[in-house]
Amino acid sequence: MNLDEVYAGTLDCVHCGLCLTSCPTYQVTGRETSSPRGRVYLMRGAAEGNVEVGGFLAEEAHLCLGCRACETACPAGVPYGVMLEGTRQVLQEEGHRNSFAARLERWLLRHVIAHRGRLRAAVAVAALAQRFGFIRAAALLLPGALGNAAKLLPELQGQRIPLPERVAARGERRGVVAFFTGCLMSEMFGSVQRATVDLLSANGFDVVIPRQQGCCGALHAHAGDLEFAKTLARNNAQVLGDEAFDAIILDSAGCGAAMREAGRWLPGSGDRMAARVRDICEFLDEVGLRAPPAGYTARVCYDDPCHLVHGQGVENAPRRLLEQIQGVHLVPHANPTRCCGAAGTYNLTQPDMARRVLEEKMDALEAADPEVIATGNPGCLMQIRSGVRERGLRARVVHPVEILAAAYR
Repeated sequence: MNLDEVYAGTLDCVHCGLCLTSCPTYQVTGRETSSPRGRVYLMRGAAEGNVEVGGFLAEEAHLCLGCRACETACPAGVPYGVMLEGTRQVLQEEGHRNSFAARLERWLLRHVIAHRGRLRAAVAVAALAQRFGFIRAAALLLPGALGNAAKLLPELQGQRIPLPERVAARGERRGVVAFFTGCLMSEMFGSVQRATVDLLSANGFDVVIPRQQGCCGALHAHAGDLEFAKTLARNNAQVLGDEAFDAIILDSAGCGAAMREAGRWLPGSGDRMAARVRDICEFLDEVGLRAPPAGYTARVCYDDPCHLVHGQGVENAPRRLLEQIQGVHLVPHANPTRCCGAAGTYNLTQPDMARRVLEEKMDALEAADPEVIATGNPGCLMQIRSGVRERGLRARVVHPVEILAAAYR
């Protein structure tokens, strides 16, 4: 993508300002330039040659969380997320994001996250370090992003749960679905993935888990490495795009949003894959639960992952599922659709702003005082868990499918 393509999107903005109150960084800073409208002005100015490509544009493009709440608020349909990724791509290609931290992020995303074996080895080392207390010490002693990364790590021991290539439906068969395991979810949140597969099987679906699938490329696209993200998407389109699956199921909101946009990245093959992508909660809500789950008693706050509610337009499905569980009391809170500050690698690259954005979220959750907080994205799970620990709240933070699976058991 180039600045001319970004410029075309900026022309849709009618400068109404309805995006301002939805923007977390504008709410924190009060600066127009830190709002979607302000960033659109900067993008347009760069395309017209009136604003330097780099400098202030680079600062604001990477201060943005990319939560896409502005897209939900926008009456003109400005494709802000696409424009942001395009701007970041231009900034990277022209060398305006070349600090040590940026180079390290790019290397890790390309050479560790995108390679299943290397990621598995890295997580195994981290799990060992966590077991012997080194991660806890690092969280206390290391400064900035490194210390923050250590604080965010979930409990890794026992989270890698190998899944078979096929799990048969229990009871009468209703269809065949593919399950997209992704990269970080399979290594850090294996219990969530096991619960997802169990739920699909219990509700009558054969679950196919292709071994050739890989990273979705979402984190790479957010970081401006769009061409590499397309390479990853191309592999998944080949593996998942032409098979006769009723749906492609995901339990990570960020992965789902990226794969739903694969048609923009890969016209043709990407469209075929994207058309069948469904979040697990969205899918179970569409097909209907085979039987009402029972046996889970708790006050539950559901918190919307940005890339599910804004990126995919899925808001009510998870709530409808949770409301069907006997014993669950769904408790509202003041800011369910406001970003928590995770935003992919944002809580590592922009830890100060991520913390300030999280504070508002935690204020709302603390006031609601739930026993359980449910959210459907790995970054959100880690970010909100860190907020719960820091405030000493009683709530457990889980994925909605973990509640559903426990209720079925």
